[in-house]
Amino acid sequence: MSSTDKTQANETQADKSQANETQIVVDERVPTIKIIREFDAPRERVFRAWTDPDLYAQWIGPRSLTTKITKWAARTGGEWAFVNLQDGQEVASFYGSFHEVRAPERLVWTFTWEGEPDGVSLEFTTFEELPDRRTRVTGVSVMDSFEAREQVLASGMEVGVKEGYEKLDELLARTA
Repeated sequence: MSSTDKTQANETQADKSQANETQIVVDERVPTIKIIREFDAPRERVFRAWTDPDLYAQWIGPRSLTTKITKWAARTGGEWAFVNLQDGQEVASFYGSFHEVRAPERLVWTFTWEGEPDGVSLEFTTFEELPDRRTRVTGVSVMDSFEAREQVLASGMEVGVKEGYEKLDELLARTA
């Protein structure tokens, strides 16, 4: 490979990495968190990774934790629950309801950490088809207060989201 080819290959990889950067955006006017990320896979496969419990458990959360699904009915009106384990010990548990499952376009669901059962957020996740068999996922979490949003942001959520999406990239590449 010539030095020009190597430079172009490195630039292409850098462009791809830049395009797949996780963006976390807060709105100072409303208690929301918006997360935007692109994936190098078709929308149907990305959607399936969100709704198939076996796949979801493989990528959600930080690398330091594993996820065990305890309930999962990814359908409108269904419910879900999972626990996070570290070294085999439960460290957190979450649950909620699927309000809308519209394959492969949209999920609307609630999200609750068992340690704060009054802190329910409403999650809107859209899956946008992009050229070259890529997908943009946009998630908007609506919380009941600015204080709740700040607690979520301070919880280490950013690390869990970014590492989880990196794991999802790896999963999508393995299952291509």
